[in-house]
Amino acid sequence: MEPLYQQTHKQVHEIQSHMGRLETADKQSVHLVENEIQASIDQIFSHLERLEILSSKEPPNKRQNAKLRVDQLKYDVQHLQTALRNFQQRRYTREQQERQREELLSRTFTTNDSDTTIPMDESLQFNSSLQKIHHGMDDLIGGGHSILEGLRAQRLTLKGTQKKILDIANMLGLSNTVMRLIEKRAFQDKYFMIGGMLLTCVVMFLAVQYLT
Repeated sequence: MEPLYQQTHKQVHEIQSHMGRLETADKQSVHLVENEIQASIDQIFSHLERLEILSSKEPPNKRQNAKLRVDQLKYDVQHLQTALRNFQQRRYTREQQERQREELLSRTFTTNDSDTTIPMDESLQFNSSLQKIHHGMDDLIGGGHSILEGLRAQRLTLKGTQKKILDIANMLGLSNTVMRLIEKRAFQDKYFMIGGMLLTCVVMFLAVQYLT
């Protein structure tokens, strides 16, 4: 199991470093970088399936730690997948806005009489403002989505970790008082997560009101 784990762990760090290339890549090569990163992520998911099977076959005294390490890798690669999808969505929106702007600039306007004029400067300024608002909203929505995905992944990880801790606690013979404290903490973490999600929604709502 250890060689495959080390290989997968190295791949995760390589993808994290490659994510920075997306922001500096030109229009011709950005698709290649995205495909390269997605292929690496798909390979890691395949490795994780194998690691989950191998961790379940570890000796009892090493099994819990092995599963926790695999869960951490799974959380890291899920976060990278979300970040890649958010970047692709922002890139698609920017490209669409650029096409619309080019169509607007290349459009031929005609007038029926000498009194009819087209305020091109005002139209371009208004279109530019709309693009900035759309870009800001895309970044905000993308950031909020990343936060919610991260919170959801953390909740799943914490839930699994809580169960494993309780199993270990039963094996070690911890007292009922300590068990109740662990459950109480997990219950409090759940409300913290819900509060964070609600706060994120409120911030996004206020930002939308401000930008529009």
